[in-house]
Amino acid sequence: MSSSGTGRMRVVIADDERPARSFLAGLLQTFPEVDLVGEAASGTEAIALVENFRPDLALLDLQMPEGDGLQVVRLLREEIRPHIAFVTAYDEYAVQAFELNAIDYLLKPVERRRLQRTLDRTRERIDQVGGRQQETESWERVASQIGASSPSFYLERIPIRQREEILLLPVERIASIVAEAELLVITTVDNQRHYLSHRLKELEGRLDPAQFWRLNRGALVRVDQIDRLSPLPGGTYLATLHNRQELQVSRTQARLLREHWLRI
Repeated sequence: MSSSGTGRMRVVIADDERPARSFLAGLLQTFPEVDLVGEAASGTEAIALVENFRPDLALLDLQMPEGDGLQVVRLLREEIRPHIAFVTAYDEYAVQAFELNAIDYLLKPVERRRLQRTLDRTRERIDQVGGRQQETESWERVASQIGASSPSFYLERIPIRQREEILLLPVERIASIVAEAELLVITTVDNQRHYLSHRLKELEGRLDPAQFWRLNRGALVRVDQIDRLSPLPGGTYLATLHNRQELQVSRTQARLLREHWLRI
């Protein structure tokens, strides 16, 4: 049910390009349970819309004059802050958006079935007991971290581009992350492989170090996915994961491993 108490979902759009707003508005009009209550062409207008209409969902472009989508979220008063979905043509912002606990991340041009999933997620979040309070607390952490160089919370899911969609991959399903040329190869616990254009060092800083450990210069592994460690000549090891993937441990990391893991 919508937080408006009518069973309908109140939505606002913010995008500085009129054709983009018109296209998205047209899609929303095909959903009978949705009320489009306003459109904004800038961050300032978006804030005013939210303050005036108190929507359930705000569809925000990430690049707008007078405040981009992230700044809009930061400036909104927490008691009126709606659920947020970012709409953009640039998938490189996906990791940052999901660090901010966005309910979804839509790539332009938006397809109706993807928008349907966004609306479904919003309704589910609204229906969750205490969901709004939990989201408010998450956005408070975000507001304090925008522009900071060392964030204080870790990713729970990683967005992976798959054609016109974004797969939200829970970190607990990841077995390893290996750098290959300009891409990261993410292998899951069931041996599925996904590709992400991102720097390994930057992603490592967004993952819980208690869960992920660097085996060598180009590989991270989820600690609980290591099945066995086999000694190699020269004092290093070969790590075998539960999914049967094998990764070599560097000499430096092997020393740390012996000091911290292989002692009772």
